[in-house]
Amino acid sequence: MVHAFLIHNLRAPQAQDTGLCRVLYSCVFGAENSPDDPRPHGAERDRLLRKEQILAVARQVESMCQLQQQASGRTSVDLQLQSSDEPVPLHEAPHGAFRLAAGDPFQEPRTVVWLGVLSLGFALVLDAHENLLLAESTLRLLARLLLDHLRLLTPSTNLLLRADRIEGILARFLPHGQLLFLNDQFVQGLEKELSASWPR
Repeated sequence: MVHAFLIHNLRAPQAQDTGLCRVLYSCVFGAENSPDDPRPHGAERDRLLRKEQILAVARQVESMCQLQQQASGRTSVDLQLQSSDEPVPLHEAPHGAFRLAAGDPFQEPRTVVWLGVLSLGFALVLDAHENLLLAESTLRLLARLLLDHLRLLTPSTNLLLRADRIEGILARFLPHGQLLFLNDQFVQGLEKELSASWPR
């Protein structure tokens, strides 16, 4: 099962003063139980805990992406010079997976699958035993749909104003955090359904 999906910004490795890693959008599919925690449970405290966990994942994804770019000799400045009108080659985008130990930041071990597309990072937080190939193909599909349909890389895009459309894509292609085995014909049908449901 997928526990969370997130989109965050990616900073250039050399630019320490360009701001902090920011989570632009996140969707949590299941709440963590903490029965051994003596503190009282409140909705606000749980929300803040989830926010901290998601931000910790975003920072680790950003670090992994920067390390991969430095190791390959490609700088994120070169990657970000691409025009937003050009199709984004997702097969060339930095990607990977890593494990999170229990307690860091989630109570149970988790696996994170991530993809860095120009200035945006996409990540899925999964159960430790989840199918990584299926998770990676799902993440690439979600990234392509979000970039194509919402034009996320254009300068005027505000993710907060498009949260309903992001949720619409997630509801069809990642329902309740379940990874789906999808063939191309089924994906095309879901895309047509999605396009028809949105006003122009």
